Amino acid sequence: MVLSAHKGNALPWLLLSLFVIALDQATKYIALTALQPLVSYEVIPGFLSWTLAFNTGAAFNFLAGAAGWQRWLFAVLAIVVSSVLALWLRRTPRGDWRNAAPLALIIGGAFGNLIDRLRMGRVTDFILVYYRDWSWPAFNVADSAISVGAVMLVLFGVLARKSMQR
Repeated sequence: MVLSAHKGNALPWLLLSLFVIALDQATKYIALTALQPLVSYEVIPGFLSWTLAFNTGAAFNFLAGAAGWQRWLFAVLAIVVSSVLALWLRRTPRGDWRNAAPLALIIGGAFGNLIDRLRMGRVTDFILVYYRDWSWPAFNVADSAISVGAVMLVLFGVLARKSMQR
């Protein structure tokens, strides 16, 4: 199926969400079977390593130290936000990739991490970007999809606003 400017809504873009979920889960499976927790395997020395870590919280380990209720809070939040974004996709024209692609990426990322939360009570992270003593918190494909989708939404929104003002 080609995602082009046909009549209809952008729900077929959920195929991109399914791709993100599949890629996220496949890479997490590989990380879980091939890596030891908190042992770094350098990919690009001085910049990137595979480092298996687990996060019971949200971004930047937010609420990771809570008593376990955060698992359900973030699960419900992922479902609610994804539902709202799916409704937005339903109201978006199929060919409007500037809105559809970012929404699909965010939905796929949210569900990729939701699967981890429901199955294991924590999210599997394994990508570590660092420079000397500084490092970004470990992340995964789902986190990347959410981040890229959010940046695309903001960027395309700002660009659309600027072009409307001309």
